[in-house]
Amino acid sequence: MFQDTRPADLDAGGTIDRWAEFRVDHPRELQALLRQLCDGSVPVHLNAPEGIGLTTTLWSLDAASGRLSFSADEGHPSLQGLVDADEAVAVAYLDSVKLQFELQGLLLVHGPRACALQAQMPRVVYRFQRRGAYRVRPQGRAAPTARLRHPSIPEMSLALRLLDVSVGGCAMLLPHDVPPMEPGIRIADVQIELDLETRFTLALALRHVTALPSDGQGVRLGCEWATLPPGAERMLQRWIDLAQRRRRLMSL
Repeated sequence: MFQDTRPADLDAGGTIDRWAEFRVDHPRELQALLRQLCDGSVPVHLNAPEGIGLTTTLWSLDAASGRLSFSADEGHPSLQGLVDADEAVAVAYLDSVKLQFELQGLLLVHGPRACALQAQMPRVVYRFQRRGAYRVRPQGRAAPTARLRHPSIPEMSLALRLLDVSVGGCAMLLPHDVPPMEPGIRIADVQIELDLETRFTLALALRHVTALPSDGQGVRLGCEWATLPPGAERMLQRWIDLAQRRRRLMSL
């Protein structure tokens, strides 16, 4: 099985509390994610015990009855094994966001022209932003900002524009008229303001300092999130997800 389609191990320690940041269990939000899979005919990889696997698409979603229907090829050698297992883990991708959810009550339904694999609608979907897979490069005047004190000059307050943002870190623009910063340092109490609703405070690890091609702008500070506070990673994932949707709409 390819690593991308392998389900994440959510219960190795007997609990899934550490995955709370990625859990989506509000019915409206959960159904919205499933409808994106359905409307986009996104490939869904079903994984059952004993190494049984099948790639399909979500054909329909019936919220009233709480059932999902997946396309099914009656001649596929793994189909009956999935039905006999009566459970599976589904893995799918929406751009760089990995979705994972459990399926129960698998049932093969025969129709006049085709058959479908039905299952109970999951109560929980997990969203994982693929680290480093997508970077948002903000445009316009309302660019995200990092507010901090210069690590070498604590009395100097800075508001630095973010050049790009990912689930793993960010890049900041340090103007030429600001004293330089050296790679390897840790910058504490940085206030990240992505928009009016997405703000958090954390520490950054400065990994790279790179000159920008445009003269007079400054240098690029490539930083890694050192510690994300509770709730921040999910906010960050949602912000990146929304940026991806906006980019797709602008390209149409």
